[in-house]
Amino acid sequence: MSIPKIFESEYRFCLILWENEPINSTHLCSLCKEKLGWSKTTTYTVIKRLSERGVVKNENTIVSSLVSKEEVQASEMDELLEKTFEGSLPAFVAAFSKRRDISKKEVEEIRRMIDTYGGDDK
Repeated sequence: MSIPKIFESEYRFCLILWENEPINSTHLCSLCKEKLGWSKTTTYTVIKRLSERGVVKNENTIVSSLVSKEEVQASEMDELLEKTFEGSLPAFVAAFSKRRDISKKEVEEIRRMIDTYGGDDK
């Protein structure tokens, strides 16, 4: 299943939804006003837009997601990897590590991840 593109402000909305779902749309509007400074109209517009793209559903004033945070993050990473690094994970890691100091703890965690998920030639 292809994950629809979610833009930055929509993603911030989805973070609130994922944390609170399923949620009454009126309560969701209150949370969006509090956390994002959005009006009720803006929140309902985003709900409608995301509903039309198959990201959320709004049934009987209860809003819930149709895609998970993990699915959206994976889709964004795949897009970034393809668009910016020509699909090369080593090129991504090299660029990332040049721009940011990586602690020994993080290096060990990455090694564990490679050992756990790696090894298979795909």
